[in-house]
Amino acid sequence: MTEYSFTVLYEPAEEGGFVVTCPALPGLVTEGDTLEEARGMAQDAVRAYIESLQKDGQPIPIDRPPFKEEVRVMLPESA
Repeated sequence: MTEYSFTVLYEPAEEGGFVVTCPALPGLVTEGDTLEEARGMAQDAVRAYIESLQKDGQPIPIDRPPFKEEVRVMLPESA
């Protein structure tokens, strides 16, 4: 067996719970009502995505962790 590792992002959902995405795997989106559930769903989704790539003879992407920085903007005061 080969082990793969991918960076996933957990974003709080407005309605509660977490939305999970994986920058290295385009289109992968899952969610969970709790962080623990979201982690399990992320593992399942990544596994299924990789299995699908293998089945289709596609290469498995290399994880490149996203670069994150804060952007600040100034807006004029409303009259």
